[in-house]
Amino acid sequence: MLNKYARAFFTRVLTPFAALLIRLGVSPDAVTLVGTGGVITGALVFYPRGEFFWGTVVITLFVFSDLVDGNMARQLGRSSRWGAFLDSTLDRVADGAIFGGLALWYAGRGDDNVLCAVTIFCLASGQVVSYTKARGEAIGLPVNVNGLVERAERLVISLVACGFSGLHKFGVPHIDILLPIALWIVAVGSAVTLAQRVVTVRREAAEADAEERTVPQGGEAR
Repeated sequence: MLNKYARAFFTRVLTPFAALLIRLGVSPDAVTLVGTGGVITGALVFYPRGEFFWGTVVITLFVFSDLVDGNMARQLGRSSRWGAFLDSTLDRVADGAIFGGLALWYAGRGDDNVLCAVTIFCLASGQVVSYTKARGEAIGLPVNVNGLVERAERLVISLVACGFSGLHKFGVPHIDILLPIALWIVAVGSAVTLAQRVVTVRREAAEADAEERTVPQGGEAR
């Protein structure tokens, strides 16, 4: 849902900014690299110290680069396999930094081994969810499934909860409970999404194999 509607909305909003960067001679790849660097910095500098509000502000400012670089490439008519590969790869790096920063907090000053483990599961399951789709497509399957909690949902749920939880340091009582709740939601949702994709790939693979067996060698199915 977020991928379908929110991405379209923010793409329209950010189009003028993307056009400005093009006029300034900035390349889409540079935006991708700077955006990822900003997300990593915000996550690994602020989150391990429990500065969830300011860390989320920094990450949110840079996470929109994921929309800006693609917008720039389309305006330039230069969408490429390399750009798609770089963008997808650095998305995984940024996600790892976000959940890694939270895991460092719970392993250290946050002092909660259970939530540390849940956060690590969020990190690992998010990577595997992305891998299942990429691997399925690599073996020629469409992987037609809208998962319960995909990357956009993982980011929105986690960052919104982090930002609001950070208000605890400004005197808002009990609001820090939002982050643990969000992490459990992301963990369970990621597990469900992983199962959805595995089941989909298994079904599509079985259908593809069955179709191949019905096609005589050297001819078409009759």
